[in-house]
Formats: sequence, C-alpha cells, structure tokens
Amino acid sequence: MNCQECDSQNIIKNGSIHNGKPKFMCKDCGRQFVENPTKKIISQETWDLVDKLLLEKIPIAGISRVTGISEPWLQKYINNKYENIEQKVNVVKKKAL
Repeated sequence: MNCQECDSQNIIKNGSIHNGKPKFMCKDCGRQFVENPTKKIISQETWDLVDKLLLEKIPIAGISRVTGISEPWLQKYINNKYENIEQKVNVVKKKAL
C-alpha cells in the first residue's frame, strides 16, 4: 500500500474509524487515510428535509437521528448555509410627528 499524498510505502496502522475500518498514517508526510473508503452520498431530498427541520427549530441531535447524517456534517452544512445569508438589514426611518 502507498500513501495517497506522497506515494511513500512508509505506512503504519493508526487506529480505526467509527465503523471499525482500519486507519493508516504515512510516516513521511503525516497524512492519515483509510484504504478503499466508501463515500456516503446524501440525497437532495434529505438536505431539503434538513432545511425544513431547521425551520421548525429541531435540535441538531434530533435532525441527526432522523436523517442519519452525523452531527459534525450537519453543523458544517448549517454554518455554510448561514455564511451565505445576507447580514445587512435595511431600516426605513419613520417620519417624526
């Protein structure tokens, strides 16, 4: 097995990830990786459901249980969503009496 970053063969086992799959680390560049990772793709319908649940003020832990998306992924999604919202408020002054 070679490092995905520097192509070195100086690899050691470095614990495991949440599902028990072994994690490796390159001793040359320090990169950590999993051999043959499986990428979980979250459908657009699920993200639409997350948006609806956020509007209902459901806690992140509850949304995570319902949708099966981990809390760190949800937090990153929410942070990105709120960064893109315009923060400027247009205030109209009332006429004095």
